[in-house]
Amino acid sequence: MPHPSRGQARRLMGCLVLLLAFGGCARGPATRPAPAAPAPAAQALARLGFTIQAGAFAQAENAARLSESLQALGLNAVYYASGPEGSPRRLFRVRFGDFPTREAARARAESLRAAGVIQAFYIVAPEEPPLARPSPGNEAAIRDNLVETAGNYLGVPYLWGGASGAGFDCSGLTMAVYRLNGLQMPRSSREQFARGAAVGLGEARKGDLVFFTTNHAGTVSHVGIYLGGDTFIHAPRHGRLISREKLTGYYREHFLGARTYLQAPSL
Repeated sequence: MPHPSRGQARRLMGCLVLLLAFGGCARGPATRPAPAAPAPAAQALARLGFTIQAGAFAQAENAARLSESLQALGLNAVYYASGPEGSPRRLFRVRFGDFPTREAARARAESLRAAGVIQAFYIVAPEEPPLARPSPGNEAAIRDNLVETAGNYLGVPYLWGGASGAGFDCSGLTMAVYRLNGLQMPRSSREQFARGAAVGLGEARKGDLVFFTTNHAGTVSHVGIYLGGDTFIHAPRHGRLISREKLTGYYREHFLGARTYLQAPSL
């Protein structure tokens, strides 16, 4: 499977750095957060159509490189881990696209294979996510799957600034977790904050997102996936691994609000 040339890699890195400025996951000096603006009512997250799965890598970095190549072609690619952290059978696979029919997905996959971008592929139907998704209306099971999906990323490195989901920054991780459960979560932490329905921390449930202000402006700049019990999973910053964190100390001081996306009638 071909990798980008050094010149392509430099251009991709430049794009990732620029996009990261908009996604926002930086941890800055301690400041008192400004009051959060009231959030609009939650909008239903659209469900994904048919997607394409390609690759099976032992190293997250190799899945990230393939994802970057697909992102450079305008494809919304994410990778996911199958198997628990530390398992010798743990593999990283890449999924991308959102197609109305199996035929449309297959045609795109065949064109990418002919161009040498991917090799073997598999068409994933809406009812066949990597983790078994519950039937509509089973909110508790959906929340369980969101947490399980997030847990599969523990120990994965925050790669190359991660503005695309190829190497996860904070909102790239949350987008991927929802996307792998068949829901189209927006890309940036600001969009995610605006899209959900506001809930108090005491009412937040596992699978909801928790947001923080870690900049000077008192605005959204970091996000994680709530596990319950004042614990969340997040991609902290460059050089760190995706990890669990307690919502105490620094993070409680900079907590901006929680959002839920699972109260729409379609769920």
